[in-house]
Amino acid sequence: MSGVLEGVKVLEMGHVVAVPAAAAAMADWGADVIKVEPLTGDMARGIGLPITAEEIAKAEKDYGNIGWYFQFLNRGKRGIALNLKSKEGRDAFYKLVKWADIFMTNYEVGTLEKLGADYATLKKINPSVVYAVLTGYGTVGPDKDERGFDYAAAWARSGLMYMMGEPNGTPPPQRGGMMDRVVGAHMTGGVLAAYIHKMKTGKGQKLEFSLYQTGVWTDAEDIQPALLGREPVKHDRTKARNPIWNNYRTKDDRWFWLANLQPDLTWSGFCKAIGRPELEQDPRFNTIATRFEHCEELIKIIDAEMAKKTQKEWEVLFRQHNVIYGRVQSPQEVIADSQALANNFFVPLHHPTATNVKVVMTPVKFVENPAEVKKAAPEIGQDTEEILLSVDYSWEDIAGLKEKGIIL
Repeated sequence: MSGVLEGVKVLEMGHVVAVPAAAAAMADWGADVIKVEPLTGDMARGIGLPITAEEIAKAEKDYGNIGWYFQFLNRGKRGIALNLKSKEGRDAFYKLVKWADIFMTNYEVGTLEKLGADYATLKKINPSVVYAVLTGYGTVGPDKDERGFDYAAAWARSGLMYMMGEPNGTPPPQRGGMMDRVVGAHMTGGVLAAYIHKMKTGKGQKLEFSLYQTGVWTDAEDIQPALLGREPVKHDRTKARNPIWNNYRTKDDRWFWLANLQPDLTWSGFCKAIGRPELEQDPRFNTIATRFEHCEELIKIIDAEMAKKTQKEWEVLFRQHNVIYGRVQSPQEVIADSQALANNFFVPLHHPTATNVKVVMTPVKFVENPAEVKKAAPEIGQDTEEILLSVDYSWEDIAGLKEKGIIL
């Protein structure tokens, strides 16, 4: 069965995470994605590779010593390697631009201009192209030319890093590529909206995304109050305004997050679950307002009760009494989680040599046209000849380009 984006042609000139992640999702959904790389390859090809002899031996034993990071972000794509600093390389690239419905990149704006891959140039070649560019901080303003990975622009500067962690604690780092993948999701939505507009009107357009603005949008529950003159409040688990919207440690040194956003609806059940039904009508705790007023006292009571049972024991009680919660899991626990497995969170990569490798699946389930990872990520320039033949290059042309070092 064909994917929902069958027939959509995407030209991706991305590196590392955000744009490759967006294009990988589109490939999973059926789009024909061509990844354009320099002859040296996307810098992500070197991330995640084992270094020491022990790491290499273990990787070869476990999954074939493939570059798992690049594979995860670039599965399902075709790959071409071009020297865009040469006229012949740009000519080949422009033929691909004519072919494409969508062009996506996170190269620096100045680099795009030098390579002749800016919107003004590509619009002349393909007036209906949907052109999406991701920058660190936007294309105007005093910091428009600043370089910024997601740690710096989307996490640190946006307010997210400041608001994370306990008060007076060290601001915590994000996880690798986390905000890049958030940005990639917004890019996917944006370019497909522009593609729908193109299908209705025949007109392409330029879309601009930035790591910084996506970080601000992601932190909107803190930024919006600031716009209204209110001071955003960090979460302090010892003083949580709603004590059953908080994290607690269990007897076996595990953690839960209690997620009861409407506490009056679950307060009775929670009191029964922890074996303290008398707390329900205790005047210190019997309303939202009184629980907030006495939150520190109540949290100490809950801490003491939670320390009496294991995580598994609490799960049974929480489910019996309709308490909303989430157990804090390690990555190793996630990949073995029966719920994740039942919903196919992890699917085969279809790598030609590493047959037991799985990758994380994109989190959109098309019931009638299921998404799928069709194949592994391409080696550098793996599909160059096939792609050039499809845009009217001859074998003699291709041989000439190889001799000149324009392609691999």
